[in-house]
Amino acid sequence: MRKIHAIQHVPFETPAHIGRWAEKRGLALETVRLFDGAPPPDAGGVEALVLMGGPMSVHDEAAFPWLVEEKRLVEHVLRAEKPVLGVCLGAQIIADVLGARVHKNRFQEIGWYRVEPTAEGRAHTHFAFAEAFTPLHWHGETFELPTGAVHLARSAACEQQVFAWGGRVLGMQFHLEMTPESIEDLIANCSGEMGSGPYVQFPEQITAVGGNITAAHALLEMLLDRWKEDRHEDPA
Repeated sequence: MRKIHAIQHVPFETPAHIGRWAEKRGLALETVRLFDGAPPPDAGGVEALVLMGGPMSVHDEAAFPWLVEEKRLVEHVLRAEKPVLGVCLGAQIIADVLGARVHKNRFQEIGWYRVEPTAEGRAHTHFAFAEAFTPLHWHGETFELPTGAVHLARSAACEQQVFAWGGRVLGMQFHLEMTPESIEDLIANCSGEMGSGPYVQFPEQITAVGGNITAAHALLEMLLDRWKEDRHEDPA
């Protein structure tokens, strides 16, 4: 892998620390700003694909017609058995393309909340999660587990937090990539989404990142290093 295409859905949800990781590994990262009218890349020229988050739903194709083209791209890249990483909306897009249902979650989950690995997540041969961690969440929808995927982690608010499909496809409902600056941007642009509930924190709690963001970046880099490895594993 020499180059990664990152699909961006809104101006304020950027690859953030994924870009820093790519630079450290000597990888080129090309960000494709679909919201700005940029066309999706040609699937044949994609070596690896990262799908970022966004406040829209996978079902909002009438409002965001580029979702149709993006899903077509993802389908081609998955069929070609190339690495695909989905973050939040990105994970939901992968699940949707794989035929799983994407729907409203019982709870909004916004803030720093603990995620626990499943038994399969602890034992996974490639994307193993050794222990619980506390990432940043910002979502109101979730997905069913796609056929052939392995359920790797859950939280109290949301059963489906991470899945692996084969050896090089990973969907994560939460955000490990955020920096303090991108968290501020997310709050500035999406604070209107914040309702009340048992799993919604106040903005001042979300910006008080403490050691959470350092731990999130360390976990992200470990997962990305595994994700970029030249590996193939058929879905179950």
